[in-house]
Amino acid sequence: QVRPEDFDRFDLIVAMDHENLAELKAIQARNPGKARLELMCAFARHHDVDEVPDPYYGGKQGFDRVLDLLEDACAGLLDDLGSDPSKSLPVND
Repeated sequence: QVRPEDFDRFDLIVAMDHENLAELKAIQARNPGKARLELMCAFARHHDVDEVPDPYYGGKQGFDRVLDLLEDACAGLLDDLGSDPSKSLPVND
């Protein structure tokens, strides 16, 4: 659950689909902060989709497809964060 204070606490909040992104934008409009909002698929390098589909409608193949998509998008997200030191994730010791 995203809370209003999260928009100041985090630099980036990632949504899986357009509906979630719209909800995040509505919350952020009432609670401005520094967080950048992005769709997870914006970071995908090898998949040409704009949102993560619900895997339950595709049987086993649907879950495999979503896993492949998320692995691709997560690798792209890590590359994006690594390309700019100001975007780096905190390290917990």
